[in-house]
Amino acid sequence: MKIYQPTIGLEIHVELKTKSKMFCSCFNDPDEKQPNINVCPICMGHPGTLPVINEEAVKKVIKTGLALNSSIPENSKFDRKNYFYPDLPKGYQISQYDEPLCKGGFLTIDGRKIDITRVHLEEDTGRLIHPPATDFSLVDFNRAGIPLMELVTEPDITSAKEAKAFAEELRLVLRYLGVSDADMEKGEMRVEANISISDGLPAGRQGKKLGTKVEIKNLNSFRSVEYGINYEIARQEKVLKAGKKVVQETRGWDAAKELTVTQRIKEEAHDYRYFPEPDLPPLQFASADVEKIRAEIPELPQGRRGRFKKEYGLVFQEIEIFVQNKGLGEYFEKVISEFPPRLPREKILKLIKLAANYLISDLQSLLGGMLVTDKAFKITPENFAEFVDLIAQGAISSKIAKTVLREMFAHGGDPSNIIEEKGLTQITGKNEIEAAVRAVIAQNPQAVEDYKNGKGSSLQFLIGQVMAETRGKASPGMTGDLLKTLLTKTQ
Repeated sequence: MKIYQPTIGLEIHVELKTKSKMFCSCFNDPDEKQPNINVCPICMGHPGTLPVINEEAVKKVIKTGLALNSSIPENSKFDRKNYFYPDLPKGYQISQYDEPLCKGGFLTIDGRKIDITRVHLEEDTGRLIHPPATDFSLVDFNRAGIPLMELVTEPDITSAKEAKAFAEELRLVLRYLGVSDADMEKGEMRVEANISISDGLPAGRQGKKLGTKVEIKNLNSFRSVEYGINYEIARQEKVLKAGKKVVQETRGWDAAKELTVTQRIKEEAHDYRYFPEPDLPPLQFASADVEKIRAEIPELPQGRRGRFKKEYGLVFQEIEIFVQNKGLGEYFEKVISEFPPRLPREKILKLIKLAANYLISDLQSLLGGMLVTDKAFKITPENFAEFVDLIAQGAISSKIAKTVLREMFAHGGDPSNIIEEKGLTQITGKNEIEAAVRAVIAQNPQAVEDYKNGKGSSLQFLIGQVMAETRGKASPGMTGDLLKTLLTKTQ
């Protein structure tokens, strides 16, 4: 029985976050709802118009390449890619072919390097709209001419899960760099997968002959990337097992039906009749200019993962939350910077752990879809650090802490002032807590009996009753100690 091994390469298109389009001054606005507003004779391909290169778009592609370990050649140029499609106003696309801005590179996924062939720059096409129950399509040219970065991987990916992970990590890198929001729902990041399967062990570029390549388009979500690739692998296996040949073609992903459908027989590079774009000059890059762009690269996700583990002792799940939510991770570090630096390492780590727990659980729940960078977010890092310190000192119980945090989230303010104004000061006096404990013991004879019979959960129940009796103000530690002492005396 033959075992079929998939080989996968990705082509990922990303709309860059620039003020204007790639070759004209039209506004680059992915949120524009009214069609054909951000257009001009240049991006509409009118005769006699001349394109001008968007310098910021070029810098953003180079920055991406440097972050992905690519080399930046001294020379680059734009080319004409000739094909006809209704949303391509010029009848050709200004793209790059044999001299891209970035060559090579890699991105590490789960400890394994996925090599990158190239990262190049081109212009986006318009957008076709297909009204339901009609026999026509509408064209919106707002997107036509937007700077579009294309990244092509080597055929190094061996599963749909790994392809999805690559796309997710790339989007994270792009957001850290600030080159694109890469919002797949808005079409700012679009994935195409090239898939072939062959029998035997995976070899890819190691020399083994690969199967016939099929490209899948319309993968506009990470779920579609994984499901689409898995479907296509299964489809090709079925074809080969039936003794037939896989046809080299382009297929579209139908997300509603969860299957791929034939679109067209795949073109080869020569079918596009590439030639140098005559209206744009070739580009040359001095090493000093490239290094200046490199200096602008911030800490990237992988670097943050390693640093958060080493410096703060966080576990994998905590680190991933702070890496995926960049704003929350930055806020977390601002909170930590407010802790007294001269405290012993053990106490600092305790405060860090408490801060992480409350940020990840309680605050995340309050935030919903809000970002900590939003103007509506009212808790300063200083106040959150003080809030965490109060919990660590035992000045407030976890129940009071939740009340204080909700108040801080709604109105801002110093946690100590909120505790005083709301009458939430914790009870630490032994006599007052003991009175509450004795009352609870008298009111809950069955729980007392269960505890005496070895049912440990009864103690937690009784502690909860004391907390309710004192409106959460009793010290949990003192409450537990007093309960154990008094329950032992009653045996």
